[in-house]
This record gives sequence, structure tokens and C-alpha cells, in this order.
Amino acid sequence: MADTQYDYDLFVIGAGSGGVRAARIAAQAGAKVAIAEEYRIGGTCVIRGCVPKKFMVYASDYGKKINEAAQYGWKVEEAGFDFPRFMSNMHAEVDRLSAIYMRNLANAGVEVFEERAELDGPNKVLLKETGKSFTVDKILIATGGEPWRPSPDELPGVEHTITSNEIFQLKALPKRIVIAGGGYIACEFAHVFAGLGVETCLVYRGDTVLNGFDYDVRTAVHEGLKEAGVRVITNCIFDRIDEVEGEICPYKVALSDETEIMADVIVMAVGRRPSTRGLGCDKAGVELEQKGAVIVDDASRTSVPNIFAVGDVTDRIALTPVAIREGHAFSDSLFGDNEWSFDHDNVASAVFVQPEVGTVGMTEAQARKAFGDVDIYKTRFKPMKGALLEKTERVLIKLVVKQDDQKVVGVHIVSPDAGEMIQMIGVAVKMGATKADFDRTCAVHPTIAEEIVTLRQKWVPEVEPA
Repeated sequence: MADTQYDYDLFVIGAGSGGVRAARIAAQAGAKVAIAEEYRIGGTCVIRGCVPKKFMVYASDYGKKINEAAQYGWKVEEAGFDFPRFMSNMHAEVDRLSAIYMRNLANAGVEVFEERAELDGPNKVLLKETGKSFTVDKILIATGGEPWRPSPDELPGVEHTITSNEIFQLKALPKRIVIAGGGYIACEFAHVFAGLGVETCLVYRGDTVLNGFDYDVRTAVHEGLKEAGVRVITNCIFDRIDEVEGEICPYKVALSDETEIMADVIVMAVGRRPSTRGLGCDKAGVELEQKGAVIVDDASRTSVPNIFAVGDVTDRIALTPVAIREGHAFSDSLFGDNEWSFDHDNVASAVFVQPEVGTVGMTEAQARKAFGDVDIYKTRFKPMKGALLEKTERVLIKLVVKQDDQKVVGVHIVSPDAGEMIQMIGVAVKMGATKADFDRTCAVHPTIAEEIVTLRQKWVPEVEPA
């Protein structure tokens, strides 16, 4: 592989999903590879993100299902939730997955350093704990992202808050929780804690949650939060947080509209930033964007020819499967004689609110801006399961169709199992399926998903979109 003057052909900084995939593929192709991780092998998704969060979503949903079971004729005794037992089981599974990542790296022949690594020049990596340094031919930055919080000057009392990282370390279920933010992380955790019986308040600076999603999805999720029992306060931000002695809930949150809320846990979910602080990018000459993202081209190459970056640290699409594909493409192209790059168009994704959001392609607003004339097909309905329930969420299904060639350029779903549906629909959208292709597909009855291929009536807005 590389000239023998280097200690390693490839050094990967960050052992999350993207970094681990890249390291394994490169090593299997014959490269001498090392990887360093300062926290735990597995990164955000496995340790403090997608995996434990989805377990919390499952846990919170069981309470609703127990109530639904009674309405379907099951005799249900008084139920209770054992939070410490759940957390113990969840962490045991996270530990198991982290060990698998470690084992897969070892089996591929990758040398693993469980400590922080930083750039010390374009061809040099320094381990901070032991002080060891290595010369390397190529470097891959895969350090991911991290929660952002305002400074104490910007928000007095911010030290009393936690982020999504610390949520997974709670020892007891809070009685009252206040969450700042309106993105997918804030909305998911609001549903989780409300579902677990916690008095939950969401504070968002905008007027409707999930900024950047299709507006119909945003509206459905916003209303769904309130139906789930979440107190939603919009057009408002935290002004200060004070510690209150002698109260059951030890913190008082003062909002910009002069509202005051008591809480025993306060979560800041107001955004994430690429993890490049102190990484040494300046020493190596790696250019960063204003918020710290590593600037890369389509081949994930940075401004330094032998240094690359994949995953959330590039701030392209912050999704685990995207990081994995980017890491795989990087190693195949440089070490496997199979040059390719990941296509970032029409990537399907899900938001695990309750019910879920599944989305792929353009929003209606994006499509109108890009193409002008579009056809919209959408429906909202009560699913069959809800016919026997006193209370049930309504489903939203929406297709965005380019008018001139009838290509389906966006699909947006709010429904139970929307994540499962959108994975399959993503194949059709990626292939360029038209509305006629959808129409020719026979429905599976009775299902929620059949509505995707039975929408015939175009939606006409009462007021033409701006």
C-alpha cells in the first residue's frame, strides 16, 4: 500500500458507524489501518443516539398499547413502569453492540486506540492521553457531531441543563421535564417522556416544529405532540434558569414571554455541531465552515489532498446510514480499486415521534421552487385499528409530483410504521417512479400503506401557494 516511511496507510479519527465501516473495508483490502475513539466504540448512533433512543421510543409506546389492548377486549391489570430495569436492559444491549463493533475491527486487522486523537500536521496524528504520535499516509476524520448549548452569558443557569447525551444516563424518571427545541431530537424525546407519564413541556422559538420538513408533516407532528399531552410553547425561548431550594422540582425556567415553568430535568435540544473543536484542523490546513464542519468534495476529500472526512462532521446529511455509505465509498475508492461516491439525492429518513414520520425527496415548497408546477396528492384519515379505540392519531400521506413528466419527487408520511414504509418507497423514488407507476401498483388491503397507491384525486389548495 503506502510507502514504508509511514506508520499507517490510513488513520481514522472517530469510531462511529462511518469511521468503523471505512476502517474495516480499508483493512480488508490490505491497508495497514488504525482507528482512535475518545469515548466508546460505536459513536453517537450506537452509544448515545439512534439505538438507545429507539429503545426509549419502544418503552414509551407500550403504555399506549396497554390501554389500546383493553379497548380490544384484553383484561389488563394495573400496569407500572420500572425505569431502572428498562435502563439496565437498554445499556446491556448498547454494551453488546459496542463489543461487536470492537470485535469486527479486530477481526479485520484494524489497530484500535481508545483515546482521543488529533491532527498534528497533514501526515501526523497525536494521541492525547499517551502522547504517542504516528505518521500516516491518509487520514479520515469521522468524529461526528455533538449537542450544542448556549454559553452561561447567553443563558444564565444553562449549567443546570442536560443534552441528549445525558438523557441516557438518567437514574430516575423525572416528574416534570422541559425541553428546549423543535427539531427531531426535541420532538422525539417529548413524545418519549409524555408516553412514560412525565409532565412534559416543549419550548420552541418558531411557530411550528420540525423546521425544514414538509409543512403538512410539521403541522401533523405539532398537533400530535399536543394530543400526546405535551405542553407546547412556541415563539418563545429560555430567558434564564434558576435553582429553587426546598421545592420538589428544583429548577425554575423563565421564558422570554415571562412564563415560568418548574422542572426537575431540563433538556437543551437546540441543535448539534460538527465535532472539530481542538481537533487540530488548523495545524493540518483542513478548511472548516463557519460552524466547524469539514469542507469536502464529492469524494469526501478535504482541502488537504490526503485528508478526508465522512459523516456528521461534514454536515452534509446527518444520518448513520449516510455516514456508513460515505465511509464505504471512501475506502473502496482509495484502497479497493472500486472508485465510487455516495449519491446524496433522495435519501429516505424517519423521525421517531409517535406516530412516526417517514420522508423522502422534496417538500412541496422545494418542488414548487424547483419546478414551478407540481401536483399534490394527499389524504388524512383514521386508520382501521383506530375504529375500536376511543382516541387515535390520524394518518397523513402526501405525494409531491412534478407536473410535466409526472415523476414522484417527494413522499411524506405521518403514521405508525412510517419508517418501515418510507424505506420501500425510497427505492421507487430513487428509481424515478412516476405517479402512473404508483397507480399501476396493486394495493395490499387492509393496510395503511395501500393509500400510497390509491390516491387519485389531486389536492387543490383553497389559496394558491406563494
